[in-house]
Amino acid sequence: MIPSGNRRTISILLLVIIILGSVALYYSPLLDGIRTKHLDSATIYAHASKGVVTVRGVSDNSSVLGTGFVIYYAGSNYIVTNFHVVDGYVNPTVTFSDGNAYVSKVVGSDGYSDLAIVSVSSPASEFHPLQLGSSSNLEIGETVVAIGNPYGLSNTITVGIVSQTGRSIQTGTLGNFAIANTIQFSAPVNPGNSGGPLINSVGMVVGITAASVTSGQGLSFAIPSDTISRELPALVSNGKYDKHPYLGLQLVDMNYELSHAMNTNVTSGVLIVNTVAGGPASNAGLRGGTQRVIIDRQRFTIGGDIITSLNGHKIVNYDSLSSYLEDNAVSGQKIQVGIIRQGTVMVVQVELGTRPPFQA
Repeated sequence: MIPSGNRRTISILLLVIIILGSVALYYSPLLDGIRTKHLDSATIYAHASKGVVTVRGVSDNSSVLGTGFVIYYAGSNYIVTNFHVVDGYVNPTVTFSDGNAYVSKVVGSDGYSDLAIVSVSSPASEFHPLQLGSSSNLEIGETVVAIGNPYGLSNTITVGIVSQTGRSIQTGTLGNFAIANTIQFSAPVNPGNSGGPLINSVGMVVGITAASVTSGQGLSFAIPSDTISRELPALVSNGKYDKHPYLGLQLVDMNYELSHAMNTNVTSGVLIVNTVAGGPASNAGLRGGTQRVIIDRQRFTIGGDIITSLNGHKIVNYDSLSSYLEDNAVSGQKIQVGIIRQGTVMVVQVELGTRPPFQA
């Protein structure tokens, strides 16, 4: 029988051996094929640039130029690009990295997510598909690479970091809707970059470059790859994606000033300004505001319900609301909307509707 003091010593030695062995194994060349490898930007470009293409066409008697990238889906090669690049254009072509150009055709598109899928009549040897990764795994501060054709300068690479995720961006073509859950990143993009891939440090496409703030620096946005993966089957098979959830609400982020004007201590969530008559929220009994006030020279309608949660998930602002809906709900689904109405906490069930057909 081993004395208790010796057993303790043996246990400690075994633990040390296990820890040292694990560290040695992790850094061993034997795991090179398993361990995640982070690539430098030059290696990422060398692997990905052949899969990046130039999208051209004519719209309203002016030339259209953008970017796209090759993916392989359901036994065929396709080009992914932005809806706003191909919307309304004629004489469409795709030019590959070797300079060869071919006639193309839009297979499917979704203006609400600014996505389009294009097919190309070209030899199979022209296609060099890029691999879609999961944008949900992105970390703030992670290095990303954007490849595109700014001002026609083909296959230009820029490097930056993920500045934030879950952003909602509004464009002039979306009416009262926003593109949900976009990736904010710092790599410079310019006209012509639209539709190009945003690639992470392991060489996977995590987004598609969509927009930038021209008056700012390092303010660029990309549609997340998870949105592409979710919509791709419908875009290819049906030519459209019509499952965007619809509440029928006009909303504004809560803040301290609005909270003070409404005599409440709620400073987060989203305030219902107005409900669309006959819309899902209105039919469920959610209420908009009744009183108009001016705060910092802006007009607001206050007194409506404050949305604080969806299916128990905390809603901090409009970004979090739109991102949650886009990632976790589809039209026709019933959700539990947590609200505060004149100081009373309530939960209202809402059956989500379908957005009206997109009109550019």
